Amino acid sequence: MKKNINIQSCLVATALGTMLFTASCKKDFLNVPPQGQQPSVTFWKTGDDALKGVNAIYANLRSWDNVAFNAIAIESTGSDEADKGSTPTDATFFNLFDQFTVTSTQGSLLGFWTGQYQNINLCNQVLDNVPNINMDATLKARYLAEAKFVRAYSYFRLVRAYGNVPLRLNVPKDNSEYNLPQSDKAAVYAQIEKDLTEAAAVLPQSYPATDLGRATKGAALGMKAKVAMYQKKWADVLALTNQVMTLGYDLFPDYEKGFREANENSVESLFEVQASLIQGNAAASNSQYSQVQGVAGVMGWGFNTPSAELEAAYETGDPRKDATILFRGETTPQGDLVPTSVPNPRYNQKSYVPFNTRISGFNEGAQQNIRVLRFADILLMNAEAANELGNPTQALTSLNRVRKRARGSNPAILPDVTTTDQSALRTAIWKERQVELAMENDRYFDVIRQGRALTVFGPKGWKANKNEVWPIPQTEIDLSGGLLKQNPGY
Repeated sequence: MKKNINIQSCLVATALGTMLFTASCKKDFLNVPPQGQQPSVTFWKTGDDALKGVNAIYANLRSWDNVAFNAIAIESTGSDEADKGSTPTDATFFNLFDQFTVTSTQGSLLGFWTGQYQNINLCNQVLDNVPNINMDATLKARYLAEAKFVRAYSYFRLVRAYGNVPLRLNVPKDNSEYNLPQSDKAAVYAQIEKDLTEAAAVLPQSYPATDLGRATKGAALGMKAKVAMYQKKWADVLALTNQVMTLGYDLFPDYEKGFREANENSVESLFEVQASLIQGNAAASNSQYSQVQGVAGVMGWGFNTPSAELEAAYETGDPRKDATILFRGETTPQGDLVPTSVPNPRYNQKSYVPFNTRISGFNEGAQQNIRVLRFADILLMNAEAANELGNPTQALTSLNRVRKRARGSNPAILPDVTTTDQSALRTAIWKERQVELAMENDRYFDVIRQGRALTVFGPKGWKANKNEVWPIPQTEIDLSGGLLKQNPGY
């Protein structure tokens, strides 16, 4: 079912390859002209080369391995909020993740791993080569900071998924540098924090319209807060989120509309993967994030569908339920009727684009950005950290700010949480994370880091001391000659 898209149009090649790049503004820098090839030996000479190298990093973030089947399998399918979707006989490998019976030879494990290391390789090429280019010093520093941010983001995805992973910080110079052992996850987290600290010190708070979507100071600080949360560094989480809360971010007034194309890179967005449907260039319009999750047979393939458990998780009247779940037979706020004949009762409305945007020869929904980090997440991290540090007043203020936005103009729903009991407030914050961030690839690893996975996912087959991480791809172990070690239980 996967389309044969030219992933190389998103990549900077290694020293032996060629390079295909994009231009500079928000929509245009997603365009990858097939004629834009340069032998790598002539590259990394000018400031324009540096720009093209950085743009290639962003382009790869929307590749198949980063946003489609492999990412869904690793980051969503195991959770209680998502079902496989589509039809029972279609892409049955998802059941291996849903039932925790996956083994190390399954292809999506390798695909996700490969996608993250492709990102890291692109970042390392920039970090290795751009310092030697004679160009504007301020712009050079920003490009390096952007690369550090994306490298940190990719390592965060890797360490959550696999635990101990190889820590590659440079492009290999010769054969002796290709085969690296795994680093302990503590060392990986330390490098992630270092990259984000250095990025935040350089990145601007905002960009002009031509560069919307690039990593900002807020993105780096917010991502560092999330990394700290996974390590239970609550003082760091609180300090970092407090800092982000001074940078001008806010909650977009309408929850549902915040996920539509017209409101991409809004006041709520700290970081989004940029995507676009570029007329005349289907190869560059390569995001399949929306396509694989769209309404089956109408505007996509129908995978990664919201579960009945997620539907039941919302409080009575919570508008976020209808904004997150596209129900069979409903009419969307944009006027699309979801036929009653579609195979699944629910679809991911956050990945939805209007049906009339479909253009023959292009991936459905190729223009839909992927929200990676939102201000609502910052507020909920702030609430959780404040509660863990014994400050229920601040915790309630941040938590209830999220609920107030969801409530809108209806005072009869979603009343403020008032408990100051630490345990009860912790549970309320976790619940709010579930419904606020639903279908955003957050729930699965969130429950694991909260220590509740056996209770929540155990009925699906999740086992303690094994399923905290997925297996290391067997292909990578074989290629390493056994230097890489398999995770326990696999």
